[in-house]
Amino acid sequence: MELSETFVPTAGTVGLLPMLTYYSLIVTGLVFLAQTAFVFTTRPLVEPKHQVAHILSGVIALVAGFAYFQMQGFYRDMLAELATVVDPTDRQTLMREAYPAISQYRYMDWAITTPLLLLTMVRLLNVSLRSIAKPVTLMLVADLFMIVTGYIGEQQLAFNQEAIVSAKLIWGAVSTVGYAVVPWTLYKLYRQYGAAPSLDRSFRLVALTTITFWGIYPIGYILSAIGVDTNVVHIGFCIGDVINKTGVAALLFLTTHRRETA
Repeated sequence: MELSETFVPTAGTVGLLPMLTYYSLIVTGLVFLAQTAFVFTTRPLVEPKHQVAHILSGVIALVAGFAYFQMQGFYRDMLAELATVVDPTDRQTLMREAYPAISQYRYMDWAITTPLLLLTMVRLLNVSLRSIAKPVTLMLVADLFMIVTGYIGEQQLAFNQEAIVSAKLIWGAVSTVGYAVVPWTLYKLYRQYGAAPSLDRSFRLVALTTITFWGIYPIGYILSAIGVDTNVVHIGFCIGDVINKTGVAALLFLTTHRRETA
């Protein structure tokens, strides 16, 4: 039987930090699985005008959960090979080479989930999408620009899988242009349509949480470029994804569910 079919990693065979990364990937995937089930079973508890936003948060979790299933599977196979490598330098090389591959799954996830997350926030404004089509389209294009240029930056690699730091940082700076457009557009929409008291709290909480914690990703991007252990970056991204997807979904539910009256 193949080792990769039966291998269960432990800290003794692969090291503590890789084990924590593997743990984080699996737990994050399970969180998204739980979020998906929660969203679709609690839909009747949400106010009718906010049910589309609630459903979108479930779709986001479904896509992210599938991406994390792929990531943990690839990482587990890498750990199975890592357990057979003794030389510390070769072990670091193997983990470094695995990072760009796993990053591809992340960017595929983000290409779908980040625009859906932005649409979720826009739905909280309770205005026709047709009436705000221009700023929303601009924001979604900027988001896609941010993801694609960030992906190109992550793929600035030499033949030995070492990051080409200068090129990666340049593409990161280009990606930041798209990132800056997103909060600017959300702020303009809030100023224009967020005057209703019931709306003020929902939109503001979800938007501020999202924009604030999206900052985790450029930090991780820079850390991966300057040679910080990629396991640290993976764990940070797992935490960021849970906050930005499950945390936002929880805020959305708490601020939009039906209030029982006595």
